[in-house]
Amino acid sequence: MNFTSNQAILQTNFQFPGQSAVYHGKVRDVYTIGDKLVMVATDRISAFDHILPRPIPFKGQVLNQVAAHFLEATRDIAPNWLISTPDPNAAIGHTCKPFRVEMVIRGYLAGHAWRIYAKGGRLICGVLMPDGMRENDPFPEPIITPTTKAEEGHDEDISKEEILAKGLVSPEDYAVLEDYTRRLFARGSAMARERGLLLVDTKYEFGKKDGLVYVIDEIHTPDSSRYFYADGYATRQEKGERQQQLSKEFVREWLMAHGFMGLENQLMPVMPESFIEEISARYIELYERITGKQFLKADTEGIEKRIYEQVLAAL
Repeated sequence: MNFTSNQAILQTNFQFPGQSAVYHGKVRDVYTIGDKLVMVATDRISAFDHILPRPIPFKGQVLNQVAAHFLEATRDIAPNWLISTPDPNAAIGHTCKPFRVEMVIRGYLAGHAWRIYAKGGRLICGVLMPDGMRENDPFPEPIITPTTKAEEGHDEDISKEEILAKGLVSPEDYAVLEDYTRRLFARGSAMARERGLLLVDTKYEFGKKDGLVYVIDEIHTPDSSRYFYADGYATRQEKGERQQQLSKEFVREWLMAHGFMGLENQLMPVMPESFIEEISARYIELYERITGKQFLKADTEGIEKRIYEQVLAAL
């Protein structure tokens, strides 16, 4: 395993008994053991589909615990892959065959959708966006803007019609994905409002097991979602001011300000220690704000041994 001096996890290389495969994603290291998956949330951070070179202390713990919080809170809407979270940085769940699309849903005109809109575009993933909107305005109703799930490189926008025409998802399954996406977003939005936040946009990943559609991977985390502070939102919109948000968009903005958008021949800027600490603090703030629980930093001494032993005992 590789660690920085503050014991943030950059990558794991476990060998569990019965392990048949390992996949290192942008953030999670995923181990296949029989019919189960072990997902270890590392402290890697990605932006513009590039993994940044410096890990963020406690980011993995935040993601793992926020995801578990929302997966447990939405089991009445849709079955999900999670079985247990034996360690602050690890989760064990069912192996599902993933659909090769991500279901992105947007309640507000922000981020990628706004960048298209600001250039004069009104169509995103086959969905028409109304004229006369300002950045961060709410859509009349949430819109679903799917993307392809790329093995490497950039995910690409795709329409429902293209998904069905290419046979990426059957019409029957897509109806389920759409239904789950809208209901999960409604639940996530309601939970956010209770905590003084607005769920701006998010993405869901789905898979199938034994003929059933399951929610897989994380939901409503700062890596997969964007949140605004509800207090003062309307006033800031009226004045044309920037919204206060709790997401990793500020990391993307910092990178853009330093000349990096993941394009060819662009050099990744070096993030100073102070900015690393700021990112970590923002992730912890989101955990506490969205869950209403105090964040308890796990002991990072001997972290490799800790994760391995906790997972092994739970398998």
